[in-house]
Order: sequence, then structure tokens, then C-alpha cells
Amino acid sequence: MSATVSFTVPAPHGPSDVTVSYARVGRGEPLVLLHGIGHHRQAWDPVVDILATEREVIAVDLPGFGASPALPDGLAYDLPTTNAVLGALFEALELDRPHVAGNSLGGLLALELGREKLVRSVTALSPAGFWSEAERRYAFAVLLAMRGIAQRLPLSLVQRLSRTAAGRTALTSTIYARPGRRSPEAVVAETLALVGAGGFEATLRAGSTVRFTDDLPGLPVTVAWGTRDRILVRRQGVRAKQLIPHARLVRLPGCGHCPMNDDPALVARVILDGSR
Repeated sequence: MSATVSFTVPAPHGPSDVTVSYARVGRGEPLVLLHGIGHHRQAWDPVVDILATEREVIAVDLPGFGASPALPDGLAYDLPTTNAVLGALFEALELDRPHVAGNSLGGLLALELGREKLVRSVTALSPAGFWSEAERRYAFAVLLAMRGIAQRLPLSLVQRLSRTAAGRTALTSTIYARPGRRSPEAVVAETLALVGAGGFEATLRAGSTVRFTDDLPGLPVTVAWGTRDRILVRRQGVRAKQLIPHARLVRLPGCGHCPMNDDPALVARVILDGSR
């Protein structure tokens, strides 16, 4: 079941109220799922039911994405603010150092939460922040092109394309290696989520100088990378392993940038193994 929660976070001009939409299902140790830029919590739908057999799963729409409203004026879409927002969210939902798994931007946020010691384990799927400058510029150009195309497509055309495997490939092959597996309804919904992502540009601007350079001693960390990732190339996973030597680096054969859709069983197993 989806729900919303509102809470207060510090801001330069005084405390601000933030509202976050989320879905909570399952039983066990809490596991928070964080999606990538321009996506929404339904990106995790292919793996949620598997994860929920062993974890209490909380899938979050980040502020300015999915069903979560944009951040109020005065709050930036930078890492310190997002850390504060997610920390306050954990308190509001009475989550004491949950496990966290994230994809792309969500993977970077998961690692940042680990650096702040707000979580008990981190699983990062193709996380942002391990790029060279050229790789970052390439990834941002791809993301901006994806959003620009989505904004120009009439909804009727998106719906028509979604009904065939070839059409779903045209719409989503940048993020999925196996786009034909995505349901028509999911493809339409995530195209609309990309169009309506109010936090998209501000998040990209804030990310233009971001690099993750910290080790996370004493924290279980898994970094997993799809072999067919077309946005953040997989050699970035080797960099992540060099920076976090004790991290478990996992190869996801045949998976794209959002591997949850491409191989749900494998991705769920990686997350469960990483959150013991």
C-alpha cells in the first residue's frame, strides 16, 4: 500500500516541511529502496515481492520524483540536504538504521547514508559518483536527451508504443537490457514519471561536481554493475572497489543500468545477501 509522510528538516531560512510518498510491505529487518534520477519507486516492483519474503521493504519516491512533491523553496537537491531529508524520513517511519539499496542516484545516496552511519548495510546498483569527468558528461547528456524526448512525445504515442516489445525497446532500451520484459503499463508510468520529475534539473546541477571518494569501514557494502549498462559504464565498478576495498563487487550478466527489471531473481538475491 502506498502512503505519504510529512516531517520537518532544517533549512537556511528556518525549518521546512517535506512530504515523501512511499510503499511499505513485508516482514523482517527494514530495507529501504532508493530509485535513480527521473525514475520512481515502481522501478523496484520486479523485486519487491521477492525481497518482502525476508525483509520489511520500504520503497521511496525521492522528493521531486514520482508521487513525492518537490522540495520546498530554500532546500537544495544536493547530497547534504538529501541526507538530512532521508535521515528525517527514517525517524518519521521509526526506522533505526535500516538496510538500504539504491540504483544510480539512489546508489550514491545509499553510500552517502552509509558514510553518515545512518544505515546498517548498503547495496548500490550502478551507483553514480564513480565516474571520470568525461563519463559524467556523457551520462548527463544521455539523461537530458531521454527527458527531452519523453517531454516531446504525446501520451497517445507513448501508450501505442508501449503495446509492442519493439515500442517498449524504443522507449526504455537506454536503461533496460531487456526492455521487452517491462509491462506496457509500467513503461507508460515511468515515461510520465520522467516527464513530471520536478527535481530533475536541480539534481543534475547538484551532481555536476559530485564524486564519491570515501571508504566505509565497518559497514557491509555491495556494489553491483550490469554488464550492459549504457549510462554508467561498468569500469566504474572497478573504481568503486578500489575506493571501498572491503566492498563486495558483483557482476550482473546481461543487465542494464536498472537491473531490477532485467534479472529480478539475481538482483533480489544480491540485495538479500548484502543485507544480512
